[in-house]
Amino acid sequence: MKHNRIINIAAIAILGLTISCNGQAQKTDANAVKPLYISDPVDFDTDDPAIWVNPSDPAKSLVIGTDKDANGGLYVFDLKGKIIATKTVRGLKRPDNVDIAYGINLGGKKTDIAITTERYTHKLRIYSLPDMKPVDNGGIPVFEGETGVEYRDLMGISMYTNPQGKIYAIVGRKTGPKEGSYLWQYELTDNGKGAVRANLVRKFGKYSGKKEIEAIAVDNELGYVYYCDEQFGVRKYYADPAKGNEELALFGEGDFAVDNEGIAIYKTAGNKGYVLVSDQGAKQLKVYGRTGDKHPLIATIKYSANQTDGIDVVSVPLNSDFKHGLLVAMSDDKTFHFYRWEDIAGKILDVNP
Repeated sequence: MKHNRIINIAAIAILGLTISCNGQAQKTDANAVKPLYISDPVDFDTDDPAIWVNPSDPAKSLVIGTDKDANGGLYVFDLKGKIIATKTVRGLKRPDNVDIAYGINLGGKKTDIAITTERYTHKLRIYSLPDMKPVDNGGIPVFEGETGVEYRDLMGISMYTNPQGKIYAIVGRKTGPKEGSYLWQYELTDNGKGAVRANLVRKFGKYSGKKEIEAIAVDNELGYVYYCDEQFGVRKYYADPAKGNEELALFGEGDFAVDNEGIAIYKTAGNKGYVLVSDQGAKQLKVYGRTGDKHPLIATIKYSANQTDGIDVVSVPLNSDFKHGLLVAMSDDKTFHFYRWEDIAGKILDVNP
């Protein structure tokens, strides 16, 4: 039923104004959602964002974004898109995607982490939050033993925490086999010295061979992982390795003008919500239903970010700017765009009154 898809959103006012970074009100374009803030630019090439929600004070939450270059970095922004220089990590060898996990036990202490894929070293790099100190003992090699061209060139990553609190990293690469082992899944634990170690627990995931697989998103509550098989569709599997490697759904085929790229999940009450996928090159988001087996296309939303690789979204209130959640989208001018969820939701309501 349509009203179930928009639970917690129907009462949100659809506002016709946005606020630029200088605080001035601007009229929203009729056909495109405008960001509330545009971040400070990085040095080279933005690629993927992740939002860390501060559990003690959501107004002090952070956005971590990759600068994809041989001398790249993990940039840390406040909720107005301002770079926090003391937390930003530079000198990484082409970091690609980044994600967040909460509460891994390191040295007897629950620790939140940001984890990124460092393509040129074939390693995962892991940093504690909010201080952004390394907890990876110099990096964790992955896809070990692979010899195919670009089979170890890291790209996508998404974190899964199971109901028992085990934490996993699901990792993708520039290319890989088609038969069902493109993604590798690692359980992350303490190495006994307060740093993270990784144990390979699964290889899974079909690949069309059309382009590449980069963007990955995990739905912790429902236990699914989604990934974008670019120029083909969105694939869905169980996130728990104990539940097997059967593909559960393939959707979005033919929906994208260019590449199906960044992917993120907006969650609402009763385990409803949306799977959001960026249509790279078309300056738009595709919105699919979160629940069920079919994942129908609900809406296509024009927005201002250009050539979007990565996106992330949270549905919790953060501050007076982001009362109903935050969507962050990479744009190709070295920035990230920060959108209020109610501005995105207004476009969904246009299609689902």
